[in-house]
Amino acid sequence: MSDTLAVMRTLVLVMVTAVAAFGQGARGPGRNGLGGSAAGFVQNPTLDKEAPQLPADLKPGGILIFSKTVGYRDEPGIQASVAALSVIAKMKGWPYFATENGAVMNAEQLSKFKLVIGNNTSGDNLNDDQKAAFRAWVEKGGSFLGIHGAGGDPVGNHGHTSLADWKWYIESLIGAQFTVHSAGVMPGDIKVEDTKHPIMKGLPATWHRSEEWYAFTESPRKKPGYHILASADEKSYTPGPATMPGGDHPLVWTHCAGSGHVVYSALGHAGFMYSEPLMIQLLENAMAWGLAENGKACK
Repeated sequence: MSDTLAVMRTLVLVMVTAVAAFGQGARGPGRNGLGGSAAGFVQNPTLDKEAPQLPADLKPGGILIFSKTVGYRDEPGIQASVAALSVIAKMKGWPYFATENGAVMNAEQLSKFKLVIGNNTSGDNLNDDQKAAFRAWVEKGGSFLGIHGAGGDPVGNHGHTSLADWKWYIESLIGAQFTVHSAGVMPGDIKVEDTKHPIMKGLPATWHRSEEWYAFTESPRKKPGYHILASADEKSYTPGPATMPGGDHPLVWTHCAGSGHVVYSALGHAGFMYSEPLMIQLLENAMAWGLAENGKACK
């Protein structure tokens, strides 16, 4: 059995257990900041001041899975994505640590990792010192993988703080500002533009799947140094207001932020998506790429 299939089978069991527990109210009111609801805007968000304790046996050079939300939060999606990323890392033998504590963004603890994953993060979720530490870590060569919601909240953000307020994050780290999405999850086609890139390994040239289709203020294709790996075929679904000029609608891309290697994927809204074999393949590829590129010259 391939690694991907083994991961998928394990994930199904993990996610069914997690979602069932959530449905029974295992987390309890307030644990997710939503009063027990599955999705919505975090109520009374706070910024973290005390750093988490890393496991004593955590080996250096691993992955930090960071999922802090102070804006919109989809609880089942967060649970499923953390489970997926954790199982992939475990089965590949990559050290990892998952947290929602923003105080982990300090020079000492970040030095333990080669890759930080912004997993459906939302809102202006770090204080100024944490932002400075994370930015310095990336620009000195740390790798970053942004997933779906990590693309930034719309300006205004329903009265909540927005990642749009952090200009470096939007303009230099992600490279585009999320503005609006399709009217819910719907099936459509993804065009894999660079089938030879390591992140696209094993994915079909046309990938048909269901997604909440993100649109952005501009196509990062126009920006120097950005490499588009996959884009949406707007003719294959009903984008509504979530269209982009000329139908140029990138969804997955790479670039450099200082000396740091960055990959962003707009895919991964709903929990069920993290049991899809091709989604698992994409995540595994992106994680492997981020780890491998860390420390290499970024052009």
